Amino acid sequence: MTPPRMQPRPWMTASETTAVFNTLAAGGAQVRFVGGCVRDALAERPVNDLDIATDAEPMQVIALMQAAGFKTIPLGLEHGTVMVVVGVESFEITTLRQDIETDGRHAKVEFTDDWEADAARRDLTFNALSLDIDGNIYDPFNGVEDLKVGHVRFVGDATTRIREDVLRLLRYYRFFAYFGRLPADLDARTACRALAPGLAQLSGERVRAELFKLLVALDPVPTLDMMREDGVLRWIIQSDGNIERLARLVAVEIKDHTSDLIRRLFALLSAESGELRRIARRLRLSNSELDGLLRLADGAGQLHAHMGSEELRRHIYRLGPAAVRDLALVAWADDDANEAGWRAALSVINDWTPVAMPVSGADVLRIGVESGASVGVFLHEVEDWWMLGDFKADRESCLAELARIVSSDDGQVSND
Repeated sequence: MTPPRMQPRPWMTASETTAVFNTLAAGGAQVRFVGGCVRDALAERPVNDLDIATDAEPMQVIALMQAAGFKTIPLGLEHGTVMVVVGVESFEITTLRQDIETDGRHAKVEFTDDWEADAARRDLTFNALSLDIDGNIYDPFNGVEDLKVGHVRFVGDATTRIREDVLRLLRYYRFFAYFGRLPADLDARTACRALAPGLAQLSGERVRAELFKLLVALDPVPTLDMMREDGVLRWIIQSDGNIERLARLVAVEIKDHTSDLIRRLFALLSAESGELRRIARRLRLSNSELDGLLRLADGAGQLHAHMGSEELRRHIYRLGPAAVRDLALVAWADDDANEAGWRAALSVINDWTPVAMPVSGADVLRIGVESGASVGVFLHEVEDWWMLGDFKADRESCLAELARIVSSDDGQVSND
């Protein structure tokens, strides 16, 4: 039977790509694109990484590529992966494998020349696709049709696949967020429910990576709701999450034509700062990611839909427009009956032009205040006055106000 075909894509016909394929083929090896690039191309999604598989063993791949003058970097010879650099492009080339032994996270493999055996060790049917340089698609598990109808399905027995590598449980939901349609595969969900406790053995970094990829999907809410129903979400964030709040935020982001990972994570967690820190440790969040969550937690309740423009600009000056935009969008999600007010607030944020305080500590010293803590006190008083005037006072006016504040403070001006 003739395999289905894909029309050539630029990444298939690029000179660097054809150089890799031609070099391996000239050495007698079979070679194909595998996994994500094939799946994403069929789904009309951007192709970012090119994964290549071959029946040539790693040392043969290295020998052939080095003979052609290409740089090679062994990434994991025991698992058959070699990086090859051609010009400015790099390619990961992996020898066909089959699993000999698995322990729930790692597999002992042996090399093979059997393409179907290699495909059988992959997680989902549409991740088991391969494609040759001529555009022929090889689909041993009906992945093309599954992708077409949104059927996210494990290769073979779902329980077996997850027991081989429990990370596949999270990958199932992540891929469902991008490619799936309800109702979801019953066998997959049954296996995920039963094996969810195994997620405890995963590192925080692994869990974080999968959760983050899921959260940035166009609409992660249906998948997260399914994870909550299946008892999976609790193993990730130690709670069932506030999916209803996240759903409102996603709806607001769609109206605003924006999307932000940390905003979405904050809405899902809906936790106080202490709890956020605990979850951050579990997920191995970076300092900047935790800081983003804490800013949202600390700023909760500061904005409201009918806030005046002057008051809102004071918040923008203190926190920065990006932080205030995040707070406004989360607040809008909690108060979606006041859309007009929140749109007006976002307009003020968008129109913000950075301003600088017209006077400095040097000006305080220049009028005779001794160096010390009082310099900052006086400066902050002038700044508060300047802010309450909607940042309109110029330097001369600020200096006059500074002199008035200092002179009205008993004993603070020197006698010089």
